[in-house]
Amino acid sequence: MELSIGEARRRLPVWGSLIPLPLIKKRPMARLKSRILVLAFWFAAILSGSLESLSAAPATVKVGYPSPSGAQIPIWVIAEAKLDQRYGLNVQVIWISGVARLAQAMVSGDIDVSTSGGSAANAILSGAELVYIAVGVPTYAFSVYARPEVKDISDLRGKVLGVLTKGASSDHAATALLRHHGMKAGQDVKIVYLGGVREILAALDRGIIPAGVLSPPTTLAAGRLGYKELVNIASLRLPYVHNAIVTRRSLTRQTPDLFKAFLKAYVAAVKITHEEPQVAKRALARFLATSDSGMIEEAYRAFGPLFPKLPYMTEEVIRSALSVSDHPRATKADPKDFFDNSFLRELEESGFIKELYVQR
Repeated sequence: MELSIGEARRRLPVWGSLIPLPLIKKRPMARLKSRILVLAFWFAAILSGSLESLSAAPATVKVGYPSPSGAQIPIWVIAEAKLDQRYGLNVQVIWISGVARLAQAMVSGDIDVSTSGGSAANAILSGAELVYIAVGVPTYAFSVYARPEVKDISDLRGKVLGVLTKGASSDHAATALLRHHGMKAGQDVKIVYLGGVREILAALDRGIIPAGVLSPPTTLAAGRLGYKELVNIASLRLPYVHNAIVTRRSLTRQTPDLFKAFLKAYVAAVKITHEEPQVAKRALARFLATSDSGMIEEAYRAFGPLFPKLPYMTEEVIRSALSVSDHPRATKADPKDFFDNSFLRELEESGFIKELYVQR
């Protein structure tokens, strides 16, 4: 039986009206082909909608950090204040103990971003395709705590000073501090690597070391145990990349919009850290896993003022990191090769940072 054009219209599903009339033939085989084309169109539309939904899903950014300290406040605030969602991201904050393991995770692609200090400069010198894209803390935010028999920094001559790991910010802080007082690390004062701030505190408490380099809030725990602050290295305001945002260069080329979004969240977190201390302290309580108000206050007091509103990397902090590195390539390296401020510069030039600080 042959169908009229009108009858064919009535018998086709609603979406059949999307098929041009010339495709609707009167022969049975032609009608079958027509319906196949309609179904193909329909499935293509569904698939297209699914892909659009997938593309709209937040991009996941895995952020690693090497030790639980106040230096991590902004990335913890991103999670606490859900700033990642505001800027279309899903930020996962991961503690990876030790700078060596953190660098390996970065290079292998297990994480996308890290908060690293001078150790990242050493990794770059060794050929790692890493790059700093923002500074976190631009000075040594450490103190040396000592047992009662150590009265002055000069008393460490011929003794042992405990730090985290070789090439870590605490190691560089010890080198810079001893140099500042006319001594040389490894010669005048032996450096021992203990792995973490808690391990340093335990070694100090057991008399294994006479002094150690600690960061807040572990400094408060040391004080509570009766050990005294020998010197606050942060008070010397020595330039250094204590903590910074680091990623792989290949990622910055492949996903530039992702890093612009991440830095929007980071800059917004710095603003909250400065202006909404209650949020920053909630983040500290959550990620330090403590309800000890003294520890939380100590971490916020020590680190809160140190985060720059505009976290541009500078040649000065890189040059300082290279000056305390024992890497054979450090002395001839160009500081400009270690960082990329283009993402932050674009945010500033777009007016984002100015508008952010107008908001209340």
